[in-house]
Amino acid sequence: MNDRIHDRWPDIPYGPWRGTCSALHLYSQIIGKYRLARTPWVNHSWHATLYPNARGFTTGLVPDGAGGIELSLDLVDHQVVGAATDGRTARFPLEPMSVASFHAHALDLVRSLGGTAELNGMPNEIPNAIPFAEDRAERPYDADAVARFFKASIAVTAVLQTFRTAYLGKVSPVHLFWGSFDLAVTRFSGRRAPLHPGGIPALPDEITREAYSHEVSSAGFWPGGGAVDFPAFYSYAYPAPAGFAAAKILPDAAYYEASLGEFLLPYDAVRGAADPEAILMGFLESAYRAAADLAEWDAAALECAIGQPRRPRRL
Repeated sequence: MNDRIHDRWPDIPYGPWRGTCSALHLYSQIIGKYRLARTPWVNHSWHATLYPNARGFTTGLVPDGAGGIELSLDLVDHQVVGAATDGRTARFPLEPMSVASFHAHALDLVRSLGGTAELNGMPNEIPNAIPFAEDRAERPYDADAVARFFKASIAVTAVLQTFRTAYLGKVSPVHLFWGSFDLAVTRFSGRRAPLHPGGIPALPDEITREAYSHEVSSAGFWPGGGAVDFPAFYSYAYPAPAGFAAAKILPDAAYYEASLGEFLLPYDAVRGAADPEAILMGFLESAYRAAADLAEWDAAALECAIGQPRRPRRL
């Protein structure tokens, strides 16, 4: 692997930073729940997500206070940063601490910006979760591992953004779902889906069912955790069409994980390739193609060429 690829796609083994990753996941939930508490509901919970930016992940502008407030996880300088539209700013460092301490600091930061320091205090999508304010166990903070994760996230985001451009139909932004702590992009067929069975830990079924109200092919990236003990890309369909699990997906390192109902591609298989972006794009495209073809999506009405800078879409 040449130095350019090594720098763009850093090594991010899950085991050494497991504790920090778990803490960062919970911190992202607190920041995301602030946005959730203040933002009008958008279909598929798109109003609650975080977005990659040049320094980490941000809520974007949240309607609160004198006009609006933005909270960000700065994973370059390792701090939480808040800014209000009236010019006020505030911050506190990301360092070893408890979730309860982070929660208290975050609420204090919002208050200092003139915002409403109220949010749901229970983690989502985590089995046997402890309320934020009661989670007083000391958590590590490995700044080097966080910086490498952020650098990997930016490389992943660039490919997901490019993949997103090749679709005329309804498609989500590329965003971070803090419940499951994954970067994701989702394409929709436009057709209604059968009622989702729900059952996701610590997530109301009405939210899950609205999120999957229509047929989807969804793809994204996890740093590791839960059933996937390594960084990986995923792709799934809901509802999964007949034959989906047996589909041939690129590259050879991709496989169907029956316990999750998803195709997985280890991050290391992408990182170790001569052209990581091409390998990842092949995975995204072939998994989507399997879902769309087997479910007979209207490809002619939904798909288009990959977008290019300064080139308007041809009609």
